[in-house]
Amino acid sequence: MFQTIHEAKHIVLIAHINPDADSLGSASAMYTYLMRLEKKVTLFCVTERVNHRLSFLPWFDKMRHQFPAKADLAISFDCGAYKRLGVEVTVPLINIDHHKSNERYGTINVIDTTAISTTQVLFEIFMENEIKINPKMATALYAGLLDDSHGFLAPKTDARSFKMAARLSELKAETSHCATALFHENSLAALRLKGVMFEKMSLLFDARVVVHLVTRRMMDHCGAREVDCEAALEESMGLPQVELALMLRENRDGKIKASLRSIGERDVEVMASTFGGGGHRHAAGFDVAGESLDSVYEKALGIIKEEMR
Repeated sequence: MFQTIHEAKHIVLIAHINPDADSLGSASAMYTYLMRLEKKVTLFCVTERVNHRLSFLPWFDKMRHQFPAKADLAISFDCGAYKRLGVEVTVPLINIDHHKSNERYGTINVIDTTAISTTQVLFEIFMENEIKINPKMATALYAGLLDDSHGFLAPKTDARSFKMAARLSELKAETSHCATALFHENSLAALRLKGVMFEKMSLLFDARVVVHLVTRRMMDHCGAREVDCEAALEESMGLPQVELALMLRENRDGKIKASLRSIGERDVEVMASTFGGGGHRHAAGFDVAGESLDSVYEKALGIIKEEMR
């Protein structure tokens, strides 16, 4: 991988569609490293309205939404499916990820499914190759770890996660800033939408399954964005007896976006794969085009019924 990087002249770092802190944090850390190598670097994401909570990440203001014409290498981060890059990549591509469902679409694939985040994959690559991690890199890497571990509450959190967090703290990561930005800052629109989502949510199968159906009208009424839906989904998993949560959302592009969460033995990655999606055992998702919210809900409910038997 590093030989390919050293030989390249213009490298594009790709954060996936609607990036989270893991994807963008990984790209940000790599951006800093490549700047030290005096490489020409472009930070690319096809999504133009990136979640404002991520604006604390280093190099956020350097993000571009058009793929450069004269690049000779691309590196994708935290992107399990080629379509989630949002662009056709014709140059050699290094695919760095931690999803078990990764399609291995890269010219070079660096996949560690035991890692809790892609930033953990990148952190360990840096450490193994004795690459100095400065405070900017440490903050970016910590942000991805914190987000994908859900504040160190995810079932996959282990000693390896805490060792990484401790080392990044020693390297001057802005840990409290990351936590505040990711988990405590809210817009008024997001809070309004959360209230509406909780009011309209359904509890099924003896309150073991929670369902959120989020229409375009609900979001427009609150002035909210698509990324503002996730908080209510995560919080609903804290309800007593809940084992599985489903959120279906109408996107501006007409697609239906599904997000699934679970605890215990419930494997939502398998459920998402039924619809061509993927993710992890306890957090997964999929997109459906050309169908109504009600239609996708009926199909998803059928899969959930089989699971809950």
